[in-house]
Amino acid sequence: MKIFIVTAFPQIMEAYLTESMIRKARELGLVKFEIWDIRDFTHDNYRQIDDSPFGGGAGMVMKPEPFFEAHDKIKKLLGKPKPRVIFPSPQGKIFKHDLSLELAQEEDLTFFCGHYKGVDERVIEALVTDEISMGDFVLTGGELPTLAIIDATVRHIPGVLHDYDSAETDSFADNLLEGPIYTKPREYRGLIVPDILLSGHHAKIAEWRQQQRICRTEKRRNDLLEK
Repeated sequence: MKIFIVTAFPQIMEAYLTESMIRKARELGLVKFEIWDIRDFTHDNYRQIDDSPFGGGAGMVMKPEPFFEAHDKIKKLLGKPKPRVIFPSPQGKIFKHDLSLELAQEEDLTFFCGHYKGVDERVIEALVTDEISMGDFVLTGGELPTLAIIDATVRHIPGVLHDYDSAETDSFADNLLEGPIYTKPREYRGLIVPDILLSGHHAKIAEWRQQQRICRTEKRRNDLLEK
């Protein structure tokens, strides 16, 4: 997969994308990133990427020209007229597990990171294919949700995770939350690992874990059980 990120803060993106699982995916050649500073697509001495809103009002709005020019370059590099462009926005659809699986099937993705009051609506109308929200709250910019979407997506690319079976029992994989998990020591400060997990009876352990997942989902996210 090739991922383009257009942002006013490329250093933020590089810091995260060179660590942990993402770094491994890059080293294995499973994903390649192009992180572009949106200011590189400006043509004035001040490299201005925002301006005051038409009609007045508080805040500054990101200008359309840099996004359109970045989009033109991406189209040329990919050789396709309509790349999939994701714009993190509180006005978008809520990001969920199923969408991360869908995005993992793409050969390329482009992320436009907004900032300030927002982005000129013409960018969204003409270029963006997916507006995605992380929930009912507002962040300073699109960088953090972009990283969250990338992280949730890339882990589904075959070869990224050492043990993909682990991901198949993650929360939301089958509309259930993950159950309790333990490791050594057997007892710590009076807290003891359930006996069933040390029984060696794999069928009973699997049954116990499934029961725990159902109970936890019923208690914490009963809406998932309805699915």
